[in-house]
Amino acid sequence: MGEQDAGFRSTKQHMLRESKEYRSQTLMGGLSGFESPIGLDRRDRIRALRTGDIGFVHSWDINTSVDGPGTRMTVFMSGCPLRCQYCQNPDTWKMRDGKPVTLEAMIKKIDRYADLFKATNGGITFSGGESMMQAPFVSRVFRAAKEMGIHTCLDTSGFLNKDYTDEMIEDIDLCLLDVKSGDEETYRKVTGGVLQPTIDFGERLAKAGKKIWVRFVLVPGLTSDEENVENVAKICERFGDAVEHIDVLPFHQLGRPKWHELRIPYPLEDQKGPSQALRARVKEQFENHGFKVY
Repeated sequence: MGEQDAGFRSTKQHMLRESKEYRSQTLMGGLSGFESPIGLDRRDRIRALRTGDIGFVHSWDINTSVDGPGTRMTVFMSGCPLRCQYCQNPDTWKMRDGKPVTLEAMIKKIDRYADLFKATNGGITFSGGESMMQAPFVSRVFRAAKEMGIHTCLDTSGFLNKDYTDEMIEDIDLCLLDVKSGDEETYRKVTGGVLQPTIDFGERLAKAGKKIWVRFVLVPGLTSDEENVENVAKICERFGDAVEHIDVLPFHQLGRPKWHELRIPYPLEDQKGPSQALRARVKEQFENHGFKVY
């Protein structure tokens, strides 16, 4: 057994279940209350996935002012094309690991909480994973939510920009857009993907008159370079008044137990979070470009 394997072997199998950090982020909803399609063979499921009749869901949660305004139902979809070094939910990477949920079941679940959403100015947020991997399902749920008068929010990296049509964008009220880096080299190092689709999607949202909350994860030595932050700010400027604010999210190690449990080598094993001084510098950089920063 190699040195790397030996290191993972030392991680107790029950660590994830007992970890306080993990318990704090465990999704309260799980998948209770959703009905799974019965009797669908592989071909039927692929067809239903393409039409949006079903979606593969990892879990769901009810939270307040975390994934958009008010009290929200956040649905974590399975499947993601990126492999971010700091990913907090590597258990959502593979679509096949999710549970197939019918469109009807999802709409019924939203309707159940409709009064709560309206009373708190909340709504439905699709996150992941990468919710754009299942654009037909997500967009059909958003259409139904809009017909019920419920606020919609898409949490995305924008990497699958072309999967989302202009017609689909019309039913988005708010987008939590992850701008993970300001230059292609850093973006590739952080995610394994390319940056341009994120920029393209942000510009499409702005053109459609949609609101954007930009999210930027600050990792010392990885995304913290002054020039990289400046480039992120310049990208955000391209979205104009669509950007309501920028969330600078300090790196943390809450996701590490999941990487261990899944036996995936964790690239940021010994990485520390940003200092107050670094956070203040980055906040000031964005503010110098006229942005409200949290």
